[in-house]
Amino acid sequence: MESNMSGPYSRLPATEGRLASQQSETPPVDLRLHHALGAVEPGQPLDQNARVAIEVRHLNFYYGTHQVLFDISLPIRQRQITALIGPSGCGKSTFLRTLNRMNDLIPETRIEGEAIFDGENIYDPAIDVIRLRQRIGMVFQRPNPFPKSIFDNIAYGLRIQRKPRRQIQEEVERSLRAAALWDEVKDRLKASALGLSGGQQQRLCIARALALHPEVLLLDEPCSALDPIATLKIEELLLSISKEYTIVIVTHNMSQAARISQYTGFFLNGRLIEYGPTAELFKRPRQRETEDYISGRFS
Repeated sequence: MESNMSGPYSRLPATEGRLASQQSETPPVDLRLHHALGAVEPGQPLDQNARVAIEVRHLNFYYGTHQVLFDISLPIRQRQITALIGPSGCGKSTFLRTLNRMNDLIPETRIEGEAIFDGENIYDPAIDVIRLRQRIGMVFQRPNPFPKSIFDNIAYGLRIQRKPRRQIQEEVERSLRAAALWDEVKDRLKASALGLSGGQQQRLCIARALALHPEVLLLDEPCSALDPIATLKIEELLLSISKEYTIVIVTHNMSQAARISQYTGFFLNGRLIEYGPTAELFKRPRQRETEDYISGRFS
């Protein structure tokens, strides 16, 4: 989506009377990654012809009578990484969970609007939610491996689907390879997954999601509990699999958003303030709130 978007993707009017000198008073935060972590230019190359995987239209979300998301509209592009940034409590994780109906598990929630995925509204009561969550997988903030072996963690969902034993074995290896974990665990597949490091556990959780062949992968701050080296491995993994999967990641780490995503949405107080190509949003934010956030004026 180009930066001159109109309609539902442009949430707020540009600040009137904004002077060029004011724009340069506080330059956007330096997003260059230290050489020790393998610096890359902010923003990944865009596929300008990428189709829309999920089209969110005028989404409102409520906990009981309390509204927490307000008129959210944005396209999530196929086989691109979309990062969602914003301060704590701004609604980005709640929004992420609407994309595979995880909020349905919370009593007294209500949703309005549409999210069109493969021609159907995700929020239609007739949607098969179990099938939806297979097609739109999710990885949570803290690694949550099952108290089972490494092999059984990956095989769990496949067994529920009654896949043949040989196919399960093949899918376990394929998924672990896709998650860049196979070479580290291939000789101890029967060992407990709880014995893995935090970064390995998170990659195992990603492999577990990939085993079900999702079309979209949602990640809610997957690196927040990891050290810089483990974080780098997760980022490299996401960049690798984004060639096959549509990825949406919530992150508090703006440098991470700049390094790995093609598109970024900035949330504030339950509203989508700005959305567009990552490089443009960070270098030339169109809204004062966005500039204030990425330049560190507030967090």
